[in-house]
Parts: sequence; structure tokens; C-alpha cells
Amino acid sequence: MTFEMRVPDPSAQPAGPLPSVAVVIPAFNEEYTVGEVVKISLELTPEVVVASDGSADNTVGAARAAGAKVVDLQPNGGKGPALEAALHATNAEFVVMLDADLTGLTREHLLTLLRPVLSGELDMSIGVFEGGGFVTDWGNKLTPHLSGQRACRRAWLLDVPHLGKERWPEPAITAYLKSTEARWDYVELPEVAQVVKEKKRGWWNGVKARTKMYAQLLTFWARKKRL
Repeated sequence: MTFEMRVPDPSAQPAGPLPSVAVVIPAFNEEYTVGEVVKISLELTPEVVVASDGSADNTVGAARAAGAKVVDLQPNGGKGPALEAALHATNAEFVVMLDADLTGLTREHLLTLLRPVLSGELDMSIGVFEGGGFVTDWGNKLTPHLSGQRACRRAWLLDVPHLGKERWPEPAITAYLKSTEARWDYVELPEVAQVVKEKKRGWWNGVKARTKMYAQLLTFWARKKRL
């Protein structure tokens, strides 16, 4: 699969005072990485919300210690319900959506996502990894529509049909982008990567988790075709 990468103008800024911005982070068992993602997010905005999706480790404690507002959901219900809960925990006009297992993240990466949305060039930007590591680069570029790094208006994201019912909401978000003819594009996030499931859970358990994830993602498109 090939796609054109948009490189936003780093000097582009919206006219007038900056609107309110929140960073929302769905998280499941990410105690070792969520704190750093929160700390970087706080360099952008004081409004950082982590929704722990039934985590069995210290994700909640690590996020709170780093300075995030935390929504502790039980039991595990999926990324969609966690994302929706995080969106309802803030009144910000714009949101940056991040995964909780990112490495190499900086404030400039968040601005790269946010700038084209704040300036009105795009309705949503979608971040794609570049140079963070072969495995995550390859996986992200093979399926960029599944990226969890996005920026948009909070109200738009809450309007995505069945957002809070999808275990993996990215396909539903992308489908809504296309159906509403929203303006969207991919932006490059240099040196950012994710901790792969095989590293977090061990090779075999990671492979099983990845296979299950892709199987669940495929069910969205199967359901769409039946409608």
C-alpha cells in the first residue's frame, strides 16, 4: 500500500487565541509507558485524560502520578468505550488522541498533529511513524488507517456512530471520515514508535494478542458490508 505523506508547515498557526485542547489516551495495562506519554502531553496542554480500560497493572497509578486526569473503567471493554469515556471527561474543543505505549514522543510531534486542524486546513490529521523502528514503521505504514495518533474536534469524534461500542474504534473513525467527506490526511511522526505486543507480553502471547486484534478489526468491515 502506498500513500502520500503530508508535511505540514511548522509555522502555520490559527488566527486569534488558541482554542482549548485536550490529550486523550485510552490505556490497557501500560504502566511502563503511560507516564512518559502523559508527561510529554502535559507540555502541550494541562488537560490530559487517561481512560484505563480495565487495566490489571498499575496503569492508573502511573498515569495519576504523571499528572493526568484518570477515568478508571472496569471491566475491560475495549478501546472504543475507553476513548469515549476520555472524551466525556473533558470539555475541550479540540483533542489529540494518543496510544499509551508510544516511545520517542515529543511536544513537537503533538504540534505536528494539531497544527493543520487548528489552522482549519484539515478536519482530522492521522499520525504515521517514520524512523522509530522497523516493526512499528512497517506495520503503521501497511495499515495507516488504523493509527491511534489523531487530532480533530472533540464534537466530531463523539459523533462517530457506535464509537463507544467498538473494541477497536479506528476503522469506524476512518469510515466516518469518508462518509462525511471530511478533510483528512496523514502526517509524519519522526522517531516515534510503539512497544510491540510481542515485547510487552512475550513472543507467543504477543502473537496471539495481535492475531486476535486483527480478527476483531476485520469484523467491523464484515458488519459494514451487511448493512
